[in-house]
Amino acid sequence: MLMKTQIQLLTFILTNLMASNIPADTLTRDNGAPVGNNQNSKTAGPDGAVLLDDVHLIQKLQRFDRERIPERVVHARGTGAHGVFESTADLSDITRAALFSGAGKKTPLFVRFSSVIHGNHSPETLRDPRGFAVKFYTSEGNWDLVGNNLPVFFIRDAIKFPDMVHSLKPSPYDNKQDSNRFFDFMSHTPESIHMWTHLFSNLGTPSSYRHMDGNSVHAYKFINAKGEQTYVKFRWISLQGVKNLTAAEAKQAQADDFNRYTTDLYAAIDKGDFPSWELRVQLLKPAELDKFDFDALDATKEWRDVPFKTVGKMTLNKMPDNFFQETEQSAFAPASLVPGIEASEDRLLQGRMFSYADTQLHRVGTNGNHLPINRAQTEVRSYNQDGAANAGNTKGGVNYEPSATDGAYKDVAEYSYSERPLTGTTQQRPIKKTLNFRQAGEKFREFSKEDQDHLIANFGGDLGAVKNEAVKTRMAAFAYKADPDYGTRLAAAAGADLAKVKAEAAKLVE
Repeated sequence: MLMKTQIQLLTFILTNLMASNIPADTLTRDNGAPVGNNQNSKTAGPDGAVLLDDVHLIQKLQRFDRERIPERVVHARGTGAHGVFESTADLSDITRAALFSGAGKKTPLFVRFSSVIHGNHSPETLRDPRGFAVKFYTSEGNWDLVGNNLPVFFIRDAIKFPDMVHSLKPSPYDNKQDSNRFFDFMSHTPESIHMWTHLFSNLGTPSSYRHMDGNSVHAYKFINAKGEQTYVKFRWISLQGVKNLTAAEAKQAQADDFNRYTTDLYAAIDKGDFPSWELRVQLLKPAELDKFDFDALDATKEWRDVPFKTVGKMTLNKMPDNFFQETEQSAFAPASLVPGIEASEDRLLQGRMFSYADTQLHRVGTNGNHLPINRAQTEVRSYNQDGAANAGNTKGGVNYEPSATDGAYKDVAEYSYSERPLTGTTQQRPIKKTLNFRQAGEKFREFSKEDQDHLIANFGGDLGAVKNEAVKTRMAAFAYKADPDYGTRLAAAAGADLAKVKAEAAKLVE
């Protein structure tokens, strides 16, 4: 039986469905976004393979596979809050997304902040990237902007994601996190040095969730009414300012309050001190992608010379009535997109499009999008059926499309995916312009002397525990290649042989 708070929230959503400009007989995906083509899969040209970013196809197959009911790995530790996004710019010239259609437009949302690697009951101030996931309940379905506080990531291809997480998680032998394991993996992943430079700085231990920025990490695509594409990266700027803890302060915080970030967020909102963030975007036309000496869609890189444009403000103003029902059962996936926003060709994002939606089906259940916290505030009209915990009220005998039956749902060509010319052949090769080290060096040089000292101490402490000298040497060589001072100081802190570090760095190619 539904708890009282669930019933109240479900009643509120059902009685306050947002005005929609989608015709009532339009077929939608489970996030309420309209379907443009339900007859043909998205392919790489007329004779090419079916593409993984056909999220409608993937969702249909996922749901179908789970209709007979079979029975969180990362981001387990988290805290959520309700709020509102107010657009401050009209972006209708570059995107048809409803929430950006005019200044002053307000969209309700739910945010979940989290730790990435550490478990559900871990101290919140442990060094870790922080998840920054926002679910916008738009008038054309739910849009999930699933990012981190740091602007880059460890890897650039989703095929390495399970390996990366396995290395960072506790060992299957003794259930302990071990720097020997994750540096063994990362020493074969030179692009990771940029992320390590962020993470081992004090940015890896924010003072609170309120005092950190957020980033999409990936580029997405804005699509306007003409079908024209603009690549976009998103950044949340904390209007409370960015504040971090030193390693010593983070350790003391663990002793003072195991749940420091959760305590802080609840206290601030409860007393009416509502935290807020500006949303800024970076924009590139498709023809501009190749102007850089790195791959612009590489998730280990920032668009450092591309200006930001402020497009809105998010304010968090209410904590959940029930932690489990809302924060824990909230399900975010990059595949939850709306008209006017599509995924870019970023290889890591392409894999996340499938993996995140799939893990939520496993974790929350086949009908997790029926839960009040995940349900679109527009009407969902879908022929996905049955499965565990189905609380729908489907009527009639038609559960397929197309159909000549009156009132049957149908696709609308206006909402079809955008098109982009393709060249080349299928392949399994790395990207051409890697530039693995330069931005890590630029970030190191941007830090103050004090911040550099903290980075070296934090990084050197973990690297110094590595027993394999070749692994230690190679990681220090990544830093040396990024910046000789960085690498020299890290080698000294970790106890690596500097001559060997220099020799290894000389072999590295950007």
